[in-house]
Amino acid sequence: MNKTNLTRRQFLTAASVGTIAAAASRAIPLHAEAGKEAGKLAILGGQPVRTKSWPSWPVWDRSAEESVLSILRSGRWFRGSGNTVSQFEEKYAALLGAKRCVCTVNGTNALLTALYILDIGVGDEVIVSPYTFIATYNVVINSCALPVFADTDPETFQINPDKIEERINENTRAILPVHILGLPANMDKINAIAKKHNLKVIEDACQAWLAEWRGKKCGTVGDLGCFSFQESKHLPCGEGGALVGNDDEIMDRAFSYHNCGRPYRSVKSSNGYPIVGTNRRMTEYQAAILLSQIKRLEADTAMRVEQANYLTSRIKDIPGIVPHKLYEGTTRAVYHLYPFRYKKEHFNNVPRSKFLSALSAEGVPCSGGYGPQYKDDMIEAMLNSKNFKRSFSEARLRRYREELHYPDNDQLCQEAVWLSQNMLLTSKQDMDDIANAILKVYENRDKLA
Repeated sequence: MNKTNLTRRQFLTAASVGTIAAAASRAIPLHAEAGKEAGKLAILGGQPVRTKSWPSWPVWDRSAEESVLSILRSGRWFRGSGNTVSQFEEKYAALLGAKRCVCTVNGTNALLTALYILDIGVGDEVIVSPYTFIATYNVVINSCALPVFADTDPETFQINPDKIEERINENTRAILPVHILGLPANMDKINAIAKKHNLKVIEDACQAWLAEWRGKKCGTVGDLGCFSFQESKHLPCGEGGALVGNDDEIMDRAFSYHNCGRPYRSVKSSNGYPIVGTNRRMTEYQAAILLSQIKRLEADTAMRVEQANYLTSRIKDIPGIVPHKLYEGTTRAVYHLYPFRYKKEHFNNVPRSKFLSALSAEGVPCSGGYGPQYKDDMIEAMLNSKNFKRSFSEARLRRYREELHYPDNDQLCQEAVWLSQNMLLTSKQDMDDIANAILKVYENRDKLA
């Protein structure tokens, strides 16, 4: 596996078990003298700044085993046979300050459910961020709607709200902002644009549990919010997701839809199934794991925030290292990943790939993050599909190809560096290791050329 070109989940897995740091440290000669080799880059045979492993993730609480085992032993694994999923839905809604929550099998299906119940589909367009996990626009494509990208603000890693309005036309139905990496998007501007053009706002908060915009939890600022509980997430259960909202009628439809279209509260029928639905239900044992994991969420979040703020203070003055910027309305970022930008012109034009390798060798696993996925083959597969040729004019699809030009996002994809969330569940001394490793690479930049 190429440690400088990992997918997000491969990177998080590698970082959580310490495999990148371990692989790098194995390359260091055991006989190296501390004084002689301390300043030499580890990638060139010197001693790494850090040989200590990073915390593993996820973390299991043994006290929760009995609750999970009792469900497994009962044979009541389906949410219709128990009440554990309902308990978690109530607890999670209360934690976020949302009126309602419906759990799904994963975050992708939470997003699909949100699009469906808002009647977004064939021939519609949805404004999305190009800097996000592929699921964000896969769900739009799978709804037979067109994912229309607005360029990224490289300073914040978020969708640039000033680029949204120029992408809106008569077919636009919604804006799908992503609080990527656990950093809030600019919801003031996004909601104002949506209100002006009568659009829905679906927040992809799949990486933003307990993040806040002006004191409100992300996922509750727009019309609907979607979350993921995949294994790498701060609130994990292997796979899982949730949809939250405050409109009872919409949330009733969400519950009915995710439960095969069965009647539910206001979704009534005099004859069988009232709406078209699908099975996107969470299982009882998934919810039992979440009820255990949610107990640690607030304390872990506070620790990540504290360490992230300290790390920013340590690296912000290193030439060529540009920490992420938070919008003025952000009252809490939660750091699913800690991002900064690498400016190679301050490192003798050393390519980012070499910087990543050098930093990893110093015992600090890191990744380059997302690439420009709108250049992937899947875009042409979408545009050439029968469904899209039936749903959009040839002229619209041709224009869409011509619009696939996002210079700010391209720049970010070339400069971004990520550190995984488990690395923040440590101490200031560990953040010093990260900062010292970055500084060491900077001071030896001429030796990497």
